[in-house]
Amino acid sequence: MGDLDDDGDLDLAMGGLAGDDSILWNEGGLHFRRQPLVGGGSRAVIVADVDGDGGLDVLFARHTLPPQLHRNLGGGRFGKLSLPGFELKAYSLALGDPDGDGDLDAVGGSYDAGLEKDLGYNFMFTHSGGGVMYYERTDAGEYVGRRLAEGAEALALLLTDLDNDGAPELLTGNDFGLPDYAHTWRDGDWAAYSPFRHTSHSTMSLDSGDVDNDGVLEVYSTDMKPIARDVATLARWRPVMVRTPVDTFRGDKQIMENVLQVRTRGGAYANAAYDRVVDATGWSWSGKFGDLDSDGLLDLYVVNGMIAADLFGHLPGGELVEANQAMKNAGDGDFRRAPEWGLGSLSSGRAMSMADLDNDGDLDVVVNNLEQPAEIFENRLCGGVGLQVELRQPDTRNTRALGSTVRLHTDKGVLTREVRASSGYLSGDAARLHFGLPKGAVVERVEILWPDGKGSSVARPQTGGVLVVRR
Repeated sequence: MGDLDDDGDLDLAMGGLAGDDSILWNEGGLHFRRQPLVGGGSRAVIVADVDGDGGLDVLFARHTLPPQLHRNLGGGRFGKLSLPGFELKAYSLALGDPDGDGDLDAVGGSYDAGLEKDLGYNFMFTHSGGGVMYYERTDAGEYVGRRLAEGAEALALLLTDLDNDGAPELLTGNDFGLPDYAHTWRDGDWAAYSPFRHTSHSTMSLDSGDVDNDGVLEVYSTDMKPIARDVATLARWRPVMVRTPVDTFRGDKQIMENVLQVRTRGGAYANAAYDRVVDATGWSWSGKFGDLDSDGLLDLYVVNGMIAADLFGHLPGGELVEANQAMKNAGDGDFRRAPEWGLGSLSSGRAMSMADLDNDGDLDVVVNNLEQPAEIFENRLCGGVGLQVELRQPDTRNTRALGSTVRLHTDKGVLTREVRASSGYLSGDAARLHFGLPKGAVVERVEILWPDGKGSSVARPQTGGVLVVRR
């Protein structure tokens, strides 16, 4: 999601796994005009100003090939380019400015099981193109890579500042039994570290957000775990669970369920997913935080379903059909299921993003489904008044200030958001941040921590619209 033509409306970029990629131009009133882009077989999709010229471009990960950039030439035209020096066969992508030099560096993660299947002996014996790579962009526009991991099953990459020091952490969510990776930016380079006691076993999605408004970000990962335990549900799940054994050993950190990492008073992280009833949401893919009812608390939405004839031959069409799960934040970071919100689609969701697509102040949702049409959900929850924030750094090549942290100070607490290009499962994020407000709250100021560590603020911003802050 991003405003590709600078008309004030957020447009959509969609990856086509078995067809052309496409741009969906927002023509207002939730009406979109589709423009095919030559190419396809895409996985991750990111909208960002990759080349730093002020216009938003579209970057597609292609799994068996390096990423493809569609550079925005204006007037609805795009030019296809490769990223010079970026050679990783990336399945997942992340963009940011961890070194604070004013341009966008890139991270790519491969899906080695898929590469072995699709490339065969060429990948098995050479292992060319796999792992996790960090690519620093040079002044000449080229990318210089550094390998952070030799192998990966990276369905999710997340750049987020977990310790509020202005420098990002990099989380890699790996499928199957390969443990997730964590790196922190320290002294101008990435260093491996281990912040979590437990992680999901087959991590499909990663997101972070301050669910209890205490100024500290929580991290959420999705996995496979049935919601109900009745006989019928377990019968549908049993064959695949039997065929997917979880290797357990003393000290194993991986558990086959969703994990919600919450910082304890001692500074360590603990898994609170079970206590807060977000550990089981089905065969889950993209899971993201967003204030869907505009009450000042981050809610959670998770999309579900699986289609695989070899795993679900006992089910019609080889499909495990499950409803997407909307979870309302009931306060203090506790959640309850909210089926009344109408987000319980049965269309086998994969990628998902949230943003205000009709400029009415609340978050709408787009889900890219497997083998079915994508869906857009218009928000009619009639939440409270909110504020949206966009940052601009026109004198840098990180023009949308990716990596910034924005805090909205009110008389009822402080709300925290990060400017990111992507999260969830292979899903982009709009650089336009959304803040719902507690009922009756008075907005005092917007505080910004920019990617280079410097700060600024805006006093008494007008609510109900989009605040654009230029540095």
